[in-house]
Amino acid sequence: MNNSTCIDIIVVGGGLAGLVSAIHLSKHGIEILVIEKNTFPKHKVCGEYISNEVLPYLQSLGVNPLKSGAKKINRFMLSTPKNKVIETELPLGGFGISRYTLDNTLAQKTKENGVTILQGSVTDIYFLDDEFRVTTKNGGVHKAKVVIGAHGKRSNVDITLNRNFIKNKSPFLAVKTHLKGDFPDDLVALHNFRGGYCGLSKVENDHINACYIADFKSFQKFKNIQHFQEEVLYKNAFLKTIFENSDPVFSKSLTISQLSFSSKKPVEQHILMCGDSAGMIHPLSGNGMSMAIRSAQMLSKLLIDYFDPSTDLRTGFPIIKSRIVLEKMYEKAWNNEFKKRLKTGHIVASLFKMDHFSELMMLGLKSFPGLLPKIIKKTHGKPLIVS
Repeated sequence: MNNSTCIDIIVVGGGLAGLVSAIHLSKHGIEILVIEKNTFPKHKVCGEYISNEVLPYLQSLGVNPLKSGAKKINRFMLSTPKNKVIETELPLGGFGISRYTLDNTLAQKTKENGVTILQGSVTDIYFLDDEFRVTTKNGGVHKAKVVIGAHGKRSNVDITLNRNFIKNKSPFLAVKTHLKGDFPDDLVALHNFRGGYCGLSKVENDHINACYIADFKSFQKFKNIQHFQEEVLYKNAFLKTIFENSDPVFSKSLTISQLSFSSKKPVEQHILMCGDSAGMIHPLSGNGMSMAIRSAQMLSKLLIDYFDPSTDLRTGFPIIKSRIVLEKMYEKAWNNEFKKRLKTGHIVASLFKMDHFSELMMLGLKSFPGLLPKIIKKTHGKPLIVS
């Protein structure tokens, strides 16, 4: 790519939000460059359950996870550290698929649509004279009219931009592995233990995805992951049964530290943040992947209007008249869609951190079985309208 040419959009990050945005926008003739530091395919620390709210939208982009072996999921199980348990039907249902498979499928579709995916690490993003300059580690400089920040939970890009959340303490560690064992195809489970919680669900190849969040200080008291699991996770009988009766697929568990659920801004220094870069819901609420995909759709639709050379027939002006209008419209749309979800996720997670209260809360959920599906709906969106 000619570095002196200013293209339409650079997408920083080739995860769910970045690749979905690239696919959607490329279908409308918008020139895009995706910069991703990793190669495909690659496993990522992630819960790997996705609500059906985004399935029709993915299919409209030419991506059908069910054809890649995704497991249909319609039941939810929740347990407390003292092994109190409740089950319910998922209001919308969902599916389980690994990031290894889904990201790779999205990357292939992105390339089929004529989008260039450049492997490299972004070191700086600079906005001047109404255009961006994006610098990569190898010294490349790429110019664009718009930059989408889809670089994930926490990145060197966030440090370079001096984003506020990066200054806050991030006390969580996430661990993910795949297991081979007995677990229902149609179930997603969230099992709490002291200082954290673990999500379990089936993905393609009949693997069980096991991903847990733990307090980093608590984890440091133990010599390794296996020791921590035996002394802490196994106090939850459901987790003990799964881990002790399953074989690990990975030679080594994947980990990510400095995990932050602090508030972020969907627009920073004119960069349009998407997916986890804009906001991250507690995995206890179990719907972060759907949020990433939904935010990509929302942003893409606004950008299509922004780049549309035609005018609004009623006013004679461009549909989105300026960058400032675009940014305000995206920020408003993002907050309307996700702010309540994030707040609910924070509340639910904080309640389950209080062991005694979580046991009382479980009694309440069992006494009023219709309450749990309502809480789930608060952390999920409505089915996306494909347009």
